[in-house]
Amino acid sequence: MRRPAARKTSLAPQSPIGRLTGYARVSTEDQTTEAQTDELTAAGCDVIFRETGSGGSRARPELARLMREIEPGDVLVVVRLDRLARSVNHLLDTIERLEDRGAHFRSLRDPIDTSTPQGMFSLQVLGAVAQLERALISERTKAGIKAARTRGKLPGNPGLRERRPEALQKVSAARDKTYIAALLSSMDTWLPTVRRMRPDHPWEDVVRVLNTKRPARLWTVERLRRAVRRLVKEHLVEPYLIERARRKPSEDRLMTLVVGISMANPEMTLRDIASQLEAMREHTSRGGRHWSPSSVKNLLDRGKRLGLVSPGEPAGFL
Repeated sequence: MRRPAARKTSLAPQSPIGRLTGYARVSTEDQTTEAQTDELTAAGCDVIFRETGSGGSRARPELARLMREIEPGDVLVVVRLDRLARSVNHLLDTIERLEDRGAHFRSLRDPIDTSTPQGMFSLQVLGAVAQLERALISERTKAGIKAARTRGKLPGNPGLRERRPEALQKVSAARDKTYIAALLSSMDTWLPTVRRMRPDHPWEDVVRVLNTKRPARLWTVERLRRAVRRLVKEHLVEPYLIERARRKPSEDRLMTLVVGISMANPEMTLRDIASQLEAMREHTSRGGRHWSPSSVKNLLDRGKRLGLVSPGEPAGFL
């Protein structure tokens, strides 16, 4: 599903329906997920992820794990929409990530099922409502600021203007929480590449591979290091990822670099990878600047023999 303001959404299912994966959430430890799990089991869910946490928070480890493990054709099922998200924006963001993975979404008590044309239409209506809601909020905010200024009041937090320690600490904690939530919600798009390449490759190589996917915001070495270190600090990823890069012979480095590009961008052809290496100004193992598809294939084949590419993984094509 794509938001109406961004890209057009096809009403046809993108993948055949596969496994039903349930997600049950309660807000506090005093509550139980049993009623939700019973309903999800009756609906045919093979696996159910259980979470305790606020619906307004995007820092949910179980939901993040579910999003990493869900496969094309699978359906994420919840009892009600508010079990997944409390805002339309969060709901649309989550469903958009599911679509990127070729998966679907279904709410048992709401007319939302992205594997059907009717469900996709309902979701598009939700997206239009969310867009209108954002516009109305923006208009009300601007009107409120203008009215406050006419009465001699300054907009914003007085505590921040006066640099009060408690206000600064509160803002810092909120920013940190937002940062962690952003990492958790996006890690499935970049962490697999980091795990494949670190610490065999320096951070510069990992950044270049990640940026071949043309993310909305390009990675830098410092930004990627900070993200991985924070995940290590939260015990969400393995500490070895931030170890010093190991020195490798030029041929081995090129092989793992090519494998990393291919696995991060499975749709790229051998010729595409060759062009990408030239754009990255990588020299061949013989020091040349021109890459041929056959040179790329030789490195990918070597990666396969060494087990860097699993037999079922695509490894480039002409």
